[in-house]
Amino acid sequence: MDWIKSRACLFPRDRAVVDAATGREWTFEDVNSRAEKLAAYFHQHGIKKGDRVALLSPNDISYFDFLFACMKSGAIFVPVNWRLSGEEVLYILQDASPSLIGVHHSQTLSRRESKGCLVLPIPNDQYVEELNVPVQSTSQELSEDSPVAMIYTGGTTGKPKGAVLTYDSIRWNGLNTIVSWNLCKEDTTLTCLPMFHTGGLNALSIPVLMAGGTVVLSPSFEAEQAVNDLIRYHCTIALFVPTMYHMVIRTKTFQKATFESMKVFLSGGAPCPLSIYQAFHQKGLNFKEGYGLTEAGPNNFFIHPDEAVKKPGSVGRAMVFNDVKIVKENGEESSEGEVGELLLRGQHVFSFYWNNPQATQESLQDGWLHTGDLARQDQEGYVYIVGRKKEMIITGGENVYPLEVEHWIASLEGVNEVAIVGVPDEKWGEVVTAFVSLQPRSMLTEIDLRNHCALKLSRYKTPKTFQIIEDLPKTHVGKIDKKALRDHYASNNL
Repeated sequence: MDWIKSRACLFPRDRAVVDAATGREWTFEDVNSRAEKLAAYFHQHGIKKGDRVALLSPNDISYFDFLFACMKSGAIFVPVNWRLSGEEVLYILQDASPSLIGVHHSQTLSRRESKGCLVLPIPNDQYVEELNVPVQSTSQELSEDSPVAMIYTGGTTGKPKGAVLTYDSIRWNGLNTIVSWNLCKEDTTLTCLPMFHTGGLNALSIPVLMAGGTVVLSPSFEAEQAVNDLIRYHCTIALFVPTMYHMVIRTKTFQKATFESMKVFLSGGAPCPLSIYQAFHQKGLNFKEGYGLTEAGPNNFFIHPDEAVKKPGSVGRAMVFNDVKIVKENGEESSEGEVGELLLRGQHVFSFYWNNPQATQESLQDGWLHTGDLARQDQEGYVYIVGRKKEMIITGGENVYPLEVEHWIASLEGVNEVAIVGVPDEKWGEVVTAFVSLQPRSMLTEIDLRNHCALKLSRYKTPKTFQIIEDLPKTHVGKIDKKALRDHYASNNL
């Protein structure tokens, strides 16, 4: 069951993890030994199977230390979003009630936040070696449904929820990704996405390690540095969110680079503007889009880069070991081209929400995960994400899917980013509102944007209001924060 130990036994000297900031490297033997010692530390301090163990840290080797130590000890790993406010961190810690929390030297923890739990300082990457604890066999025999990690959702529509991932769900996400995406021990990925998020931890980092490849950790994202790291470490595959790609494709290094070792660039976390597809296609680089969520993997689809060129915006078809279904409001499956809610099924799906049985019951029904995302399927079975069910705008009785409008406005030269939201209106119920940021030196006006919409969009889909702002607000994982935009609109229109 302990696959990191097995990997260390089979290929002890293979490079597993690199810290891009310091250049320090760890082999699989190193990674396993660190986890064994940390697991022994947990045992020494009375941490039992099922106890929560939290970590407050930027991307760092400690994420693998804690996750694999929890796999060995039976504790539940809880990575905490260090970018949150003190009150938000406090909410998560009170909800998870960890017995121990590791705190990276770059982070601070108040007495309120640390109340009732043991604090393990992480002053440097040698903190495990410095623990005064004898390594002994403390491994717990885990069943397939034993909780191993609890990752909190973004909380953009309410309080964050702790999605509990079992040993089986993490393992099957890894195996499904390896088999479907053809990962191997020659692969190297750069992890810039925050590892307190499933995209940073489970999308590529764990599957690449499971396949025997190398994970290069970057503690933060800076576009020019990220491109340099991709080249320096001969990366073969990488995942960024669209906001990151917006910055990457504008760097001088990207424009000059050939990326000879890169097999494919992946986009996830949010629907990707077609302009980013075009930037990679023009350089002859493989680029494709994926889809996932904390509660499911997060990997669920595969599309070959050649098909991604023909079907931009599609996330592809279901991977080898999971099922996909799109259903209408009445529960019947949607027909070809018909929009419905996306449902997922597989052993990679989360087990339950911590302390929230009602939300669990709403999300998991008859073996299917109801994602809350809207999608459609073409005649060849390729899936396109249309948007969030909660973000669909109903104006004057007509349904408007924000992504369609966003893609069209983003195609206008001079537009940087765009977000479409529905705001309350007495007459129409909701009105379509556009928030647009422009590229440097762009002279576009609201009239230009409105005229562009008139070329393709129906009148009810055309935004009633255009707000040109300098930058669109982002969530802690780099997604455009539509809740903040609605709040901004409301506060400016009281």
